[in-house]
Amino acid sequence: MRTEASAHRRNEDRRQSRTGATRAALAGLVLIWFAAACGIGVGRLLVNDPVSLFPPVAVTAVLPVAVFLALYTLSVRFRAFILAQNIRTLTMLHHWRVIGFAFLPLYAFGVLPGLFAWPAGMGDIAIGLVTPLVIARIGRDPAWATSAGMVRFHLLGLLDFAFAFAAAGLAAGALPALIVDGVTSAPLDVWPLNLFPSFIVPIFVILHLSVLLKIRHLRQALRHPDIPAGTARKDISPAPSGTAE
Repeated sequence: MRTEASAHRRNEDRRQSRTGATRAALAGLVLIWFAAACGIGVGRLLVNDPVSLFPPVAVTAVLPVAVFLALYTLSVRFRAFILAQNIRTLTMLHHWRVIGFAFLPLYAFGVLPGLFAWPAGMGDIAIGLVTPLVIARIGRDPAWATSAGMVRFHLLGLLDFAFAFAAAGLAAGALPALIVDGVTSAPLDVWPLNLFPSFIVPIFVILHLSVLLKIRHLRQALRHPDIPAGTARKDISPAPSGTAE
């Protein structure tokens, strides 16, 4: 028994060490990512000139998400790290989406066009305000963390970003009939506003995808008991495991 307990402790220590190393590596990558986003904006490296419906800065939003999905698909350690995260915590972070309110005063002062500011700002505010209600629902019913309602919430969050990017493209100036008083979405191409498409938005997209991927894995574990439950069912909520699942 002592040998088994000692082996279990060693395995747990190794697991925690790997998790700590993964977190440190990810933190370093995020810092590099943030510095790169600042550099792109300050250096005006992806200004939409000549004007197109697909602003070049949008690449900085797509690339990190593509890297995340590639790592999730190809790296067993990274996939295990994502699946070990707490659904409730990942979802709770979306209350910060209310930062999208900033687009509305920027519209009022003529910095951003209403064609972009209203749908992007109101969509972010809506997701941010609904998030505490979603967290409260999980608190009352932990099983709701893998429900269709939870999936819809995260899909709506992704759809909001899709609408915002579409609105930014339409407001870029390629279609002059949509431009009012010469105000376009060009400020989103440069610092500091480029941090929204280049850093903030991809982080929230990755958070949405992390939850959706874990929900899929949890559902698979329930249908196929041969899937390791340790990574599949862990950390849905703070509730005891008997009710969380």
